[in-house]
Amino acid sequence: MLETIWFALWGVLWTVYFVLDGFDLGLGSTFLFLAKSEDERRVAVNAMGPFWDGNEVWLVTAGGVTFAAFPAAYATMFSVLYVPLMLLLFALIIRGVSFEFRNKVDDSGWRDLWDRCLAVGSFLPALLFGVAFANIFRGLTFTVNPPQNDTLLDLLNPYGLLGGLLFVAFFVVHGALWLAAKSEGYLRRRAETTVKWAWPVEVVLAVAFLVASAFATPLWENYGKWPLLLVLPLLAVAGLVMLRVALARGRRWAAWGWSAAAIAGAVLWGVGGLYPRLFWSRRDIDPGATLTAHNAASSPLTLKIMLGVALVMVPIVIAYQTWVYLKFRDVVRPEDFREHDAY
Repeated sequence: MLETIWFALWGVLWTVYFVLDGFDLGLGSTFLFLAKSEDERRVAVNAMGPFWDGNEVWLVTAGGVTFAAFPAAYATMFSVLYVPLMLLLFALIIRGVSFEFRNKVDDSGWRDLWDRCLAVGSFLPALLFGVAFANIFRGLTFTVNPPQNDTLLDLLNPYGLLGGLLFVAFFVVHGALWLAAKSEGYLRRRAETTVKWAWPVEVVLAVAFLVASAFATPLWENYGKWPLLLVLPLLAVAGLVMLRVALARGRRWAAWGWSAAAIAGAVLWGVGGLYPRLFWSRRDIDPGATLTAHNAASSPLTLKIMLGVALVMVPIVIAYQTWVYLKFRDVVRPEDFREHDAY
């Protein structure tokens, strides 16, 4: 029972991370195309500046839960996915440095350099997360005896790339909606136009991924056994449809909320289909190497202690982040930079 609870929490933590960090990864990937002047670039960067590092807390938490609750899965993940995870780590470091450095020197060339680093450091994680999770859903070709892992080229298979493109599309729409709600004037109109162009691509990729998953993965098996789980893909479909309806009515925050629901439904659909597998070796290679929530879990005492800590600490983190989001909820304007220490 404890293993199942922690598997569910593991999935929820990744979902919260993708919902929250997804908008600043998407906005960071596209802000060079959306913002045409230095003032507009500063509006875009400051629209995500107060939130991005708090959002990363959920990435650290999801990684920490994998390490503490499922140590065998953590060890396997950093072995099998070593190259993409290192690329991901370097990209996130470059992204974090870019936020801090871009305004340290009053020179357009300096700021342009760090703006480009911010764009690359946002796009790569969006793509790599999608490639990694698609391959986890598809199954990896790792074996215990003899040791064998996928190479980076193996991970860049058509299904993995489709997952990467889907994540990029989800985050681009999510980020553009966030900028539309946090800006005004031409920048807001460009952000809304981006959503209108990117949304059909997002829908096509989502449908293609759902269909491809029926052939490339066993994810739909759980939905045949437990039909109640179908609420998860239905949540994703509702989010995709309603975000466009809300934007057409000028309800930008509602559109962003529906976009968050679409991402949450899509990620939870994958996690629900994966259960009880965490990292599974493709059945035609070595089914005995598959790690599940049961054979990869820590001791029951460890899981009980972790559950107690989570029940105390997670509400504190949620309360703090809610305060931050409310504190910085206003539209960002160029004149704000003259009064505050902005990016």
